[in-house]
Amino acid sequence: MDRISEIWFRVQRCLFQVEESLPPLTERHRRLVSVLEVVRVEEYVAGSHLQWLGRRRKDRKALARAFVAKACYNLATTLALVERLQADKTLRQLCGWELRNQVPSESTFSRAFGEFAQGGLPDRVHEALVKGCLGDDVVWHISRDSTEADARERPVAKEPKQAKPKFRCGRPPRGEVRPAKEPTRMERQYNQSVVEAIAELPTVCDVGTKIDSKGSKRHWVGYKLHVDIGDGGIPLSALTTSASVHDSQVAIPLMRMTADRVKSWYDLMDSAYDAELIHKLSRELGHVPIIDPHNRRGKAAPLEPDRARRYRERTAAERFNARLKDACGGRMIRVRGHKKVHTHLMFGVLVIFAETLLGLVT
Repeated sequence: MDRISEIWFRVQRCLFQVEESLPPLTERHRRLVSVLEVVRVEEYVAGSHLQWLGRRRKDRKALARAFVAKACYNLATTLALVERLQADKTLRQLCGWELRNQVPSESTFSRAFGEFAQGGLPDRVHEALVKGCLGDDVVWHISRDSTEADARERPVAKEPKQAKPKFRCGRPPRGEVRPAKEPTRMERQYNQSVVEAIAELPTVCDVGTKIDSKGSKRHWVGYKLHVDIGDGGIPLSALTTSASVHDSQVAIPLMRMTADRVKSWYDLMDSAYDAELIHKLSRELGHVPIIDPHNRRGKAAPLEPDRARRYRERTAAERFNARLKDACGGRMIRVRGHKKVHTHLMFGVLVIFAETLLGLVT
């Protein structure tokens, strides 16, 4: 909490300095100043002075700040961002450009975004922020959930499944050798590192299906964002996979990723995560798993009253998903490819992290 208070004082000092040097700020400008001061994305971008050969590139630090502004302003396209920068003098100066003709072209923004996606810029910034601001504190509840990410690209056709040899039920006859049963993805993840487990997750664009709150099926083309949300709605970890990946297939690497960043006590998950290995790993990490029982064959037992009360905290994940889509660009994905889609979503995650962090002290 002391670290968060220091950040808030730094934000207040920065706001005072900006208001002294620029025209009167609107509420949206003040919001952006606070987010940029917390995130400080420019500290994780190499400067153009490190370039020795060729034509000097446009300042990547200013471009990175502009992409944070795009998520903060909930702009749909890069072209809309460029036009806003040219029209709004205060926004332009906050990002790092003085004159209109200094704002790079749309193609330059696109090239820089590709570089940020390849280097995992928002992931590195987010991990450093979580460890630096919350690493010494204890998060009581981790709410784990996923949400669809509609993309404008053609889904990849699934490869046909290989036919498995069929055997008669029961004990094999003498002399018959049957192949050993292959471990499931979750069984492999249990003995893998976080990097190895994430590398095995499908990341191509495909078709996902989910049952909404009204009981009807919904299909979408694109990807799925899996998140761990702490108390108050602060995002702690995020992974993007193919839309068809089941939530339980991402739980184990996500749990270990979050456990490496913060300390926590309770894991809150819905019935999609009701698997024995997930329960087991949660207890090994020193957590208390509170998972809504899956109604398999009509034998699900309700949660105990005390656990049911704690399970209500899981609405923080649902509020985060709605906020990401409605206010930080989650519904307006105009890039293609897993890395670029994930980077687009992570800039929105950074904005929500900064605003939620400041909300804890104001």
